[in-house]
Parts: sequence; C-alpha cells; structure tokens
Amino acid sequence: QLDPENTGFIGVETFASLVHSHELPLDPAKLDMLVALAQGNDEGQVCYQELVDLISSKRSSSFKRAIANGQRALPRDVLLDETGLGIYKRFVRYVAYEILPCEMDRRWYFYQHRTCPPPVFMAAVTLTQIIVFLCYGARLNKWVLQTYHPEYMKSPLVYHPGHRARAWRFLTYMFMHVGLEQLGFNALLQLMIGVPLEMVHGILRISFLYLAGVLAGSLTVSITDMRAPLVGGSGGVYALCSAHLANVVMNWAGMRCPYKLLRMVLALVCSEYRPPSPRPCGPRRGLSRSRCPAVSSEVGRAVWLRFSPPLPASGPQPSFMAHLAGAIVGISMGLTILRSYEESLQDQCGWWVLLLSYGTFLLFAVFWNIFAYDLLGAQIPPPP
Repeated sequence: QLDPENTGFIGVETFASLVHSHELPLDPAKLDMLVALAQGNDEGQVCYQELVDLISSKRSSSFKRAIANGQRALPRDVLLDETGLGIYKRFVRYVAYEILPCEMDRRWYFYQHRTCPPPVFMAAVTLTQIIVFLCYGARLNKWVLQTYHPEYMKSPLVYHPGHRARAWRFLTYMFMHVGLEQLGFNALLQLMIGVPLEMVHGILRISFLYLAGVLAGSLTVSITDMRAPLVGGSGGVYALCSAHLANVVMNWAGMRCPYKLLRMVLALVCSEYRPPSPRPCGPRRGLSRSRCPAVSSEVGRAVWLRFSPPLPASGPQPSFMAHLAGAIVGISMGLTILRSYEESLQDQCGWWVLLLSYGTFLLFAVFWNIFAYDLLGAQIPPPP
C-alpha cells in the first residue's frame, strides 16, 4: 500500500509512523538500525530487501553497516547548519568532505572529532625534514644541495648501496633532500594530503602507510637500480597521494570535494620548469648548467635527473624507482587502509593478504641485499 509503484523503497518517516501507529512487534534496536541505514543514503528511504535482511538477522553487508550506523548517537542536523562555526570546525568539516565518501561517515566524523590527539606524525616528519635540510645547508653553506656533493653524501642518513649493512639508512633517507625544490614539493604534499588523512584515519594507519612506502622505495631501488643512492621522502609521499587519489576514484560518486575533476588533473600533472643558469658551475670551469625542459610530473623530473643530470657528477645520480614503489604501495595497501573510516583492519581479509604480500617482498629484498650483489658481481660506487 505504501509502495504503489513497486519500487522497493518507501520513505523512512512513513515507515516509522507506520510502526508506531500500528504498534508492530519490531525490535526497537533493529528499527534504529534501519532508520540509521536509511539516513545513510541520499534519498532517506527504506529498502525492502534491507528490511528483510534486518528482520531475518541475515549477516549481509547492509546489516553490518546498519549495526555500525545504529551504534552512532548522531543528531540529524549535524553538518547541515552552515552558520555559527569557528575556523577550526569549518576546517574539520572541509576535511570530512575532502576525505570521506559516505555522508553518514562525514557527519559522524564531524560530530565526534576531538582536537586530541592532534595529527602529529606528518607534522613531525615534515618539521624534521626541514630542520635536517637547514642544518646541512648551514654546515655546507650550500642551499641547493645535490647528492654529488662529497660532504652531503657522507651523511649517516643517506641510503647508499655501499652501506647496505647499515639497515637504518633504508628509512632515514627520507629526512634528506637534494634541494629546496624536492623538499618544498614533498613538504607541501605531506601537509596538504597527509595531515587531513591522519586527522580522519588516525596516526597508526597513516604512519604505517607512509613508512611502508618509504621502506618499499629504498628496497626497490636496491633491487632494480643497484648503483644508485637515494634521498628524499618521495616513497612515502607517493604512497599517501596514490592511496588518496585511488580512494577518490573508487568513490567518485560519493565524494563531495569541490572541483574534484580539476584537482585530480592537477594532482596527476605537476608541471614545472627549471630555468637555465647563466653562470658556469661544476667541477670544471666552463661547464654550465644544462637546460631542463618542462616535464609533466614529478616522476618525469626524477627520471630526467637520474639519466641526464644537470651537472657532470662524480658519482651516480639518485634513483627514481622509489616514486613508483611508493605509488604501488599506496594503490594496493592504501585502498584497504582508507576504505573504511571506522572498520578495524584486523577484520578485513584483504588486509591480511596485502600484509602477507608486503612481508614476502620484504623478505625477498633482505635476501637480495645480502647475497645478490656478490653473486651478480655488481659494480657499485665506493661509499663516501
């Protein structure tokens, strides 16, 4: 009678009034779950199949989502009032629309968000990278650092294939950057993307994703580019960016961030231009800086610097494979980590599959670094 067109849907208010007026023997907890589930979709309607699943206690995805939403004591006007919000609350609301694809998750995140604990991981990593860069810049009196600078390469933080036994270098290279250009690019993305992700998903998930990208970057370089040193946090940055972009693509219809198509294009195409230097520089007089054409992405820039360095360096150039490794980690592992705002990772089967795959890769990379260099007779440059 309430669905004469046989659509399979009725309004939630109509259904609730029917239950109360006829005193139907429906469990109040299940009724609350059904109402919460209906509020989670854009139309605010009750689906007949979801009602059947709920009444029969069928453990479908809809039922699990109804239980999760039914446990939220959420005022219905959350995120609907546009007036009277402070600057920080408006920023929290912006983060909710930027990161979360589900309206119910956005409202719940906005309602229960607290300032403590703050998103300290990405801020601490970025601040440390800036401090390290300033220290080396002041020490060497050279603010456009490069990996072929002898004193720069002597840092105990840089990854170098000749220092593979010093395992901490596979992670600490993320604090070193070749110049202001790379540091500025990474710091900007870490603050613009990493901080909102950490605010929503927490320090544990985001720190794990970032460090997994950093570690995968150095290990991939040690396997595919055995002569190259490595600096910069691009592996972790690309893990965050690719995970977020993949999440946006997978939930395109539900994302409500403004100008999402334009922002997607700008995120994928980071054009830049390095002007030629008119002054001679380099280890020999008369060798001027070569011209660098505009490139369409940061990866393209890294590839150019790897195979066509701006100066005839005395040592090998840093590898670009960390960018690709971080992106792969972000797309594969990040989708699972960022898929559900509140769902426990321990309950996801795909999470354990990805964790096993990543552990297998780590084990293979460890054995590669121990045995492959000697077996293949790799001619690595002498460590500084």
